Amino acid sequence: MKALVYHGPGNKAWEEKPTPGINLPTDAIVKIYKTTICGTDLHILKGDVPAVTDGRILGHEGVGIIVETGNGVTNFKKGDHVLISCITSCGKCDYCKKNMYSHCENGGWILGHKIDGTQAEYVRIPYADNSLYKIPAGADEEALVMLSDILPTGFECGVLNGQVKPGDVVAIVGSGPIGLAALLTAQFYSPAAIIMIDMDDNRLATALQFGATQVINSSTTNVLESIKSLTANRGVDVAIEAVGVPATFDLCTNIIGPGGHIANIGVHGKPVTLHLETLWAQNITLTTRLVDTITTPLLLKSVLSKKLDPQLLITHRFNLSDIQQAYDTFGNAAREKSLKVILTAN
Repeated sequence: MKALVYHGPGNKAWEEKPTPGINLPTDAIVKIYKTTICGTDLHILKGDVPAVTDGRILGHEGVGIIVETGNGVTNFKKGDHVLISCITSCGKCDYCKKNMYSHCENGGWILGHKIDGTQAEYVRIPYADNSLYKIPAGADEEALVMLSDILPTGFECGVLNGQVKPGDVVAIVGSGPIGLAALLTAQFYSPAAIIMIDMDDNRLATALQFGATQVINSSTTNVLESIKSLTANRGVDVAIEAVGVPATFDLCTNIIGPGGHIANIGVHGKPVTLHLETLWAQNITLTTRLVDTITTPLLLKSVLSKKLDPQLLITHRFNLSDIQQAYDTFGNAAREKSLKVILTAN
């Protein structure tokens, strides 16, 4: 089969790899129908995730068709259309019993990280019964790719960890796909205002279309002064960090109001300074999290009932074999005006 293979920072190749087979009774082999590229994949290519080693097939999102199952798989059969979770869950360890699937002792985030991932023609899914979701007939499978990672990530790590509630003023720093996913799902809780902060005018315009009440371009505007003006000097109730660089995390700590919640989503590859000398007396709650995908069933219902439209996040489409071009488009978002790309297997 063909797959996108990581060969060290800045080096990837679309090349021939062995087609995966069943290793354990709980495995399923999925023929990829559609997949996508995540910002985390870009972090990997920068060398920010050293656990990803030379030869690894990238990717942790997608939908496909089961072509084979181990004899321990009971919830799925050959021919089922499935959504692949970015998080692999055994369902039995102590962390899984706490709904902390991201820390599963036998799985967690392993696809495209510690085992071969979904940017390939076929992928092996361990613990298939707990790590796949059946796709109902007639569902928009392209839109459901967004449920593999970014929508549960934005919802769980941003909105739920940030404890967004009715009447809150929410600031989301980063208007990329994850930030926009947080924007879409924050509206479940009717905050009074959602302020999107980014350096890309195109993404900020998109945020307004998706329901943001205000936008701030941090490259041309003093964000702190703008936030003070918008909040009568109080600061925001919830600040969601959706980029993963020191400057954006620092900005969240500057704009948060007393009693507020800072919810970090971004993948940080460099040290960040936490200014406790100014935060220690402010009753601030700071949360970090790797997505657990425990909300995927809820989000799936929301999509199927038309309460949530993930298609809004898709801007570009490619054949899977054109994945190198897709990476160039996704990695140059400002130039290409890209959000999420969809890759369809030939």
